[in-house]
Amino acid sequence: MASVARVLIDTPLPQLDRLFDYAIPLALADQVVPGVRVTAPLRAEGRLADGLVVEVGDTSDFDGALTPLESVVSAARVLAPEVWALARRIADRQAGSANDVLRLAIPRRSVAVERKWLAQGAPREVPRAAHPVAGYEGGVIESAVDDGGRVALRSLPGVVELADGSWVGRWAVTLAQAAVRAVIDGRTAILAVPDYRDQEQLEAVLSTMVPAGTVASLDARRTNAQRYAAFLSCLAHPDDSGHTPRIIVGNRSVVYAPAAELGLIALYDDGDPLFAEPLAPYAHARDVALVRQQQQGGALIFAGHTRSVEVQRLVELGYLHDVAPVPLVTPKVVPTAAQQQRQAGDGGRVPSAAFRTATEALQAGPVLVQVGRPGYVSLLACRRCGQAARCTSCAGPLQLSSARSVPSCAWCGRIAGDWACSECNNTSYRMVTRGSGRTAEELGRAFPGTRVIVSDGDRPLTHAPGEPHTLVVATRGAEPIAAGGYAAVILLDGEWMLQRESLHVGDDCLRWWSNAAALAAPGAPTVLVGVGGPLAQALTLWQQHSYAAAQLVDRRALGFPPALRVASVTGKPAAVQAALDALGDVPVRDVLGPAALPAEGPRALDDDFVRAIVRFDYAHGDAVAAALRGAIVRQATGGRRPPAGRKRGRPAPTLRIKLDDPEIL
Repeated sequence: MASVARVLIDTPLPQLDRLFDYAIPLALADQVVPGVRVTAPLRAEGRLADGLVVEVGDTSDFDGALTPLESVVSAARVLAPEVWALARRIADRQAGSANDVLRLAIPRRSVAVERKWLAQGAPREVPRAAHPVAGYEGGVIESAVDDGGRVALRSLPGVVELADGSWVGRWAVTLAQAAVRAVIDGRTAILAVPDYRDQEQLEAVLSTMVPAGTVASLDARRTNAQRYAAFLSCLAHPDDSGHTPRIIVGNRSVVYAPAAELGLIALYDDGDPLFAEPLAPYAHARDVALVRQQQQGGALIFAGHTRSVEVQRLVELGYLHDVAPVPLVTPKVVPTAAQQQRQAGDGGRVPSAAFRTATEALQAGPVLVQVGRPGYVSLLACRRCGQAARCTSCAGPLQLSSARSVPSCAWCGRIAGDWACSECNNTSYRMVTRGSGRTAEELGRAFPGTRVIVSDGDRPLTHAPGEPHTLVVATRGAEPIAAGGYAAVILLDGEWMLQRESLHVGDDCLRWWSNAAALAAPGAPTVLVGVGGPLAQALTLWQQHSYAAAQLVDRRALGFPPALRVASVTGKPAAVQAALDALGDVPVRDVLGPAALPAEGPRALDDDFVRAIVRFDYAHGDAVAAALRGAIVRQATGGRRPPAGRKRGRPAPTLRIKLDDPEIL
């Protein structure tokens, strides 16, 4: 019988990110098994701490007497071995702590839910019949699932009707069919999507293919009790020695879901910024999926109407296999020059060719108009000199929430009824950028007798009626699915969208436009307004992967990700310099900075914070992460010992390390 437990203590302190050996009391010998929650004494802190048992054994490397565990919290083995291996690897890769990863992987405990699960056992119902993956020749997707292949999948555009009368994107059917094949083979499938809209489509398809108990939904919209119940359903029950395959669906954190027998892990639209984790250790879901597939095997699929530059790099390296539909399905995309004559009735935003297309299409079905901004008017400027209208309190941009409202600050919300231009003292303003509300108002006047529907962050819609004389105005990413597909899609604000300063601006715009065009009915036109060049060509020819390949060539020449990896080091000047010094002999390409952080936004960092950027090759990633991680630990433990009887008084850590930081680009 094992007498030693190796425990990961639940603590935010980076210096405690390791396993501690504890003695197993005889009274707990049968209860202490890998994966259970325990409480354990921390002698240095003089308190009890929560922890997770990672391993049990008979020996310890510690020479002294081991402190015994205090208690076992529950019999549920919430830390699966494969999740621990993944958490440890991701933490080491990202210069973070395993606890930070496990907080994303394991929901907070719900006692009532856990007791119910322990009492009822795990369901064993699984689907009985596989569905062939339609639209791809030669069974290439089926072969990848069966043999553990790695695929960059060009998703089929369009929408399809399910047996219950609902409509979903064709991409959702493809991923669901691949997942069902894995489950029938006795293995678990993990499907990760950017947000709830995509998740609802996947769940709708799966509900027509598999028994209800086969699908587990892990997403942030659910209550903690619901998430914990779904999480427990993915685990092996203490009374059940077998493995019940599942289809696990969720957002970015679902890539950490327990799956002892992993058959498939798939990401849809991996270029979406929602896959970037904003919490430490800041690991992108795409990177987590790549690491997990390396550890556990199984198939790996990156699907989407566009292809991220990161995935294109892996395709060119031969790590991923490029798979396209056969025959190739391409929506009808028509680019329209910005200098074309505009229609007066719509505020001058829609060129005459796009206006005619929308007018004709409204007779046959709904028309989608994609805009770049939510709200009414998102940016104002002085009518006389053109200076941007700014808040006198925080310098944030002024906006209008409705036609009769007074300007207010987009950052602090302060009303600016007495605004005057700081340059010329003029008190009148003009609209610079129109949001979804203003656009709907203008198009309602331009198309009298047409029903106008708005879908944005304040009024999100997942589905729209497929009736003629219906105009849907939606912000990028909030486009609802119309029954039968849209009779036409109009893409506005392209010029404005491309003005954003970001390395990924072209990738993002192409993804937004492609996802909207994919909602059109077969043969229906998509009109791209005011954009030309390589982006318009890639969308028109439906060759988004070619644009990603061209971007990769440019980034290799410039030394930008994903050709290289980068790490941002942010904090007080002394702390940043200490972290850079810790790199020592680690081979890096170069170090940019340190430089002062720009004071932008309502929550800008202190003026004395600086940031340095380290660029390095993939082969040296582990060495860079280990060196920077050591700097974090040294800063956390660098305070002087306090006098006897006084509490430890270390300054709050200021150092923040982010590997593959998307914000700096």
